[in-house]
Amino acid sequence: MTNIDPAVPHFADLGGDARVSFEFFPPKTEKMEAQLWSAIETLTPLGPQFVSVTYGAGGSTRERTHNTVARIARETPLAAAAHLTCVAASKAEIDDIADAYWEAGVRHIVALRGDPPEAGGRFEPHPDGYRGAAELVEGLRKRHDFEISVSAYPEVHPEAASAQGDLDNLKRKLDAGATRAITQFFFEPATYFRFMDKVRGQGIDADIVPGIMPVSNFAAVQRMSAMCNTDVPQWMARLFDGLDDLPAARQLVSSTIAAELCRKLHEGGVRDFHFYTLNRAEMSYAICHLLGLRSKVKAEAVDA
Repeated sequence: MTNIDPAVPHFADLGGDARVSFEFFPPKTEKMEAQLWSAIETLTPLGPQFVSVTYGAGGSTRERTHNTVARIARETPLAAAAHLTCVAASKAEIDDIADAYWEAGVRHIVALRGDPPEAGGRFEPHPDGYRGAAELVEGLRKRHDFEISVSAYPEVHPEAASAQGDLDNLKRKLDAGATRAITQFFFEPATYFRFMDKVRGQGIDADIVPGIMPVSNFAAVQRMSAMCNTDVPQWMARLFDGLDDLPAARQLVSSTIAAELCRKLHEGGVRDFHFYTLNRAEMSYAICHLLGLRSKVKAEAVDA
């Protein structure tokens, strides 16, 4: 008989000791909308802290983002968070958008500088707009008592002049009134912990929630990683090699990799995880299951 050391962490040991949130993007077609709501329906019983909906480059999905967030707030028990950027918008326009969210019952904003409409272009502030996320946070705080999340970059924002400059910007956003930061995705636990050493060294004590990206398509993740300065370790390339035409096997490998990343982060003291779902529930649900999270709906039914 194999002796199991009870001191060694195992999957499913995190149940009740981890909190999750999920990110979606606004659908472009009826088919994509059906997929999104199927994902929301599947993930809702896990009791996420909140779910967020992204905002396209240059504010290109403004109306669709608002409609999706408002529907989540109206039709589900979930706390809905809306991404909001300051690209191509005046302060007055941002005020109107913030007011509309508040009136729709949305109390959480993910405040971002945002990307320019043209891929590869440089951010240019609107003549009457906010110059960056720190100013946006400050403006939103003055408008309504929103809960506000901002972004953080463990491997440095690709447009930052330096790693220190990037940390200084993060501190400005949090000092302006943000509640927490959510990181860009990464694939090695050491990446997050090295970053946190630097963050705490700056006197920042806010929650820095790791962003977790399940890999549904390795080539696509490589392209996204190159755009946002995320390192893709060689061992990942080896693990996904030969799985291009085997989506089911790819999902199994991806879920296991992400769950192991979360488990190692948990060992280091992390208790909150934010999943970039890409509007698909399967892998995020599987990862949460591996981490010991179970449907709260079933649990409540049994208690009743």
